[in-house]
Amino acid sequence: MIRFNIFVMRVILGAVFAVILSRFFYPEANIIYVAGFGMFLVGMAYVLEYWRNRKTDKDKNKGVPYR
Repeated sequence: MIRFNIFVMRVILGAVFAVILSRFFYPEANIIYVAGFGMFLVGMAYVLEYWRNRKTDKDKNKGVPYR
C-alpha cells in the first residue's frame, strides 16, 4: 500500500511539473508531449531511486570480505 501511495504521489508531482515546465519553456506544446514528459519524469524518479539504493548497498558491503 505504501508503494502505491508513493507511485501516486510521483505521478501527480510528475504531471504538475511537466505542465509547469512545458508551459514555461514551450507554451504551444501538445498535451501528448506534456504527458510523455510527465512519464519521463516519473521514470527518472524510479531510475534515480534505484541508482541511489544501489550505491548505498555497495557502501554497506565494503567492509565485508566474504559474502
